[in-house]
Amino acid sequence: MAMMQSLARNIPQANASLKKKEWKRSKFMGVELNEKTLGIVGFGRIGREVAKRANAMDMKCVAYDPFITKERAAQLGVEMMSMAELFKVADVITVHTPLIAETRHVINEKSIATMKDGVRIINCARGGIIDEKALYDAVRSGKVAGAALDVFENEPPTDSPLLTLDQIIVTPHLGASTVEAQVNVAVSVAKQCIEVLKGGAAKYVVNAPMVPPEHAEVLAPFAQLAEKMGRFVTQIAGGRISAVELIYGGELSAYAGSMKYVTRLALKGILDPVLQQPVNIVNADFIAKERGIAVSETVTQESSGFKNLITIRIRTDKGEETVSGTVFFKGRSRIVAVGGYTMDMIPEGYVIVSRHLDRPGVIGRASTILGKCNINIAGMQVGRINPGEKALMVLNVDSEVPEDVMAEIRSMPGIFTATFAKISAEKI
Repeated sequence: MAMMQSLARNIPQANASLKKKEWKRSKFMGVELNEKTLGIVGFGRIGREVAKRANAMDMKCVAYDPFITKERAAQLGVEMMSMAELFKVADVITVHTPLIAETRHVINEKSIATMKDGVRIINCARGGIIDEKALYDAVRSGKVAGAALDVFENEPPTDSPLLTLDQIIVTPHLGASTVEAQVNVAVSVAKQCIEVLKGGAAKYVVNAPMVPPEHAEVLAPFAQLAEKMGRFVTQIAGGRISAVELIYGGELSAYAGSMKYVTRLALKGILDPVLQQPVNIVNADFIAKERGIAVSETVTQESSGFKNLITIRIRTDKGEETVSGTVFFKGRSRIVAVGGYTMDMIPEGYVIVSRHLDRPGVIGRASTILGKCNINIAGMQVGRINPGEKALMVLNVDSEVPEDVMAEIRSMPGIFTATFAKISAEKI
C-alpha cells in the first residue's frame, strides 16, 4: 500500500528533489487512486489484505488466483478473472504469488503489451516474477508509468539498470522489516508456550492429526502416494478448485479413524504447487477452507479390484478431474487411473498428460517433437475405452518441458489437451 501511494503521488522523487533545495511542483504531478482498478495477481492471505485496504480507498479490485472461487472473492468485494483479462483492465498491478515455473516472468514483454498505457506495477513478492529487462524497456518507452520493487532477480541489484530510472521506486527487500512484525512473532510464540503449559491446545506444529503408532507405519506409503497424487491432479486439472473429494477403499477402510492424516497430505500436494505460503500437514485443511474449497472424505470397502485404493476427485470452474492410486507389496505405489482411463504410472518425476484422438501417428509425432528438443522419454502409458475414440497418454520424461514445446504438441492434429506436470519425489 505504501508503494502504491508513493507511485501515485511521486513521493520519494519529490522528497529527494526538495532535499536538493529544488521546488518543482509541476514535475511531480500525481494521479488519484480513487475509482482506479487494482489488479491483484495471487489472492492469498496478503492479496486479500491488500484488497481490504484498497476497497476502503474506493478502488475497484480485480484478482487472479487459480485456487479462489468467484463466490469467495465476491464475499470480499473482489471480482475474479483470468490473468489476461486482469492485465487488460488494471490501472495498478500488484503481484503476490510464489516464484514457480508458471509465474517466472509472468509479467514480460508480451503481457506488458496487453496492459493499459500508463499502468503502474508493484512487486513486493518474489524477484523473478517480473522480467526486469522488459519492465525497464516499458518504463523507458512510457508504456508503464512507473513501478515499485521491493524484490529483485539478483539481490542486491547493484548493476540493475532499473536503479537508473526515476519512475521506478526501489527498496531493499523490506517487506517484513517492521518492529511490530518482529515483536508479534515473539509474542505469538510466548502465548503458545503459555497455552500449552497451562494444558491448552497448541495451534501450530504440534496440532497435526493424531495417528496411533500401530497405524503410522502402515499409512506412511499411502500418505506419500496421496501427496504426489494431489500434486499431480492439481497441475493437470486447470481452473479454480471449488471442491476436493477423497475416497479411501479396500483395506484402508480398517483405518477410517486415521485417514485424516492422509487427507491432509493430499491437500498439501494439491495446494503446494501454486501457493506462496508454506503448506503442511497442520495448516492444509485450514488453508483449503479459507479459500472456499469444500473437502470431503469417504471410506468404503469398494476398491475396483485392488486391495486398497485412493481416489482424489477435484472440481474446478473448468470441469472435473479424477486420479486413483494404490500401494502394492513393500510400499510400491502406482497411479492406476487418470480421468477414468486405466494406467500403470509411477508417480515420480516429470510427466506429460495428453488427451488425443486414438488414431495412427499422434503418439509418434509427439515423440518426434520431444526428440527434436533432446527431451528423453522414460516411459509411456496409453489408456483408451473404445478404439478410434478419445484416448489419454502419459509420458514420463527425464527433464522439464519448456512451454514452447508443449505449445507445439498442443498444436498437433488430433491433440485435444496436453499438460506438463512435475511430481515431487521427496519423502515425507
